[in-house]
Amino acid sequence: MERIGRYTLQLSGNTGVIGSAAVGAKMEGEGPLAADYDYLYPDDGLGQETWEKAESELHKKAVTLALKNAGKNKEDIDMIFAGDLLDQCIGSTFGIREMDIPFMGLYGACSTMALSLAAASVFVDTGAAGTAIASTSSHFCSAERQFRFPLEYGGQRTPTAQRTATASGAVVLEHDQPCGILIDKVMFGKITDLGITDANNMGAAMAPAAARTIKDFLTDTNTTKDDYDMILTGDLGFVGSELLHELLITRENTDISGVHNDCGMMIYDREAQDVHAGGSGCGCSASVLCSHIFKRMRNRELTSVLFVATGALLSPTSSLQKESIPGIAHAVHLIFR
Repeated sequence: MERIGRYTLQLSGNTGVIGSAAVGAKMEGEGPLAADYDYLYPDDGLGQETWEKAESELHKKAVTLALKNAGKNKEDIDMIFAGDLLDQCIGSTFGIREMDIPFMGLYGACSTMALSLAAASVFVDTGAAGTAIASTSSHFCSAERQFRFPLEYGGQRTPTAQRTATASGAVVLEHDQPCGILIDKVMFGKITDLGITDANNMGAAMAPAAARTIKDFLTDTNTTKDDYDMILTGDLGFVGSELLHELLITRENTDISGVHNDCGMMIYDREAQDVHAGGSGCGCSASVLCSHIFKRMRNRELTSVLFVATGALLSPTSSLQKESIPGIAHAVHLIFR
């Protein structure tokens, strides 16, 4: 491993995905990517007593299926890197607590899939872990209760609001992979805060961080949009994606149109489903990546994808204290060989 430029880490080129899984629920099953998921629950309850327990079950299911798809048992895993949106990451910890795997809890808000994937890749590539899992989850109902209002309140969401995906994604990584989906480079992002305070406009809060990470990555690697089949952001939605393009063009003289897409725009059918500005949540980018994107890469439709998941680093406490919403974006360059 070596550092390229100021912020980018170049991996050996032999750390790859040996198994993955994407799990969703009813809304995801009604969306355009439904056929690519490994498992879809018929409702958001998942047979559990609470929304939080349902999220833990979702996370556990994704990790279990990823292990199965990788041909591995939990005893084969050296580390699991996981997190979610809930206080103290209880969606992850309660979901995998019985697996008896060394655990590194991570919080990157909706950027957690890129954060966990980048961290796990560094551990595997350097030999600190032989086989590792990167995973995350989110749940619409648990997120609404924590960050906004319980569903029973019947609050109306603004047009800029996004629907938190009830979904989870998990990836199993191993070194010495000669071919397949490989982790080429990673970048851990910097906190960016332009003073957005509206908790119902996550796209606006996260877009500046996405623009900063994409620009830094392209500068470090001396590449342009033409070097990638897709630059995939994680749940900026329709509002945030428009702001991303505006920021990149006006401030950085960088145009990524033509190769850019966003998980928050892909996961649901905005015309047929009531999702306002699109999808969001850790499980949004995680499940889109582990289902649709990986499927296209394995079919050789995509061979170079820059995955930039974004997160809004707020909490109920910071919102009550009238704090602004810091954003973060981490990048993982995936190649198929």
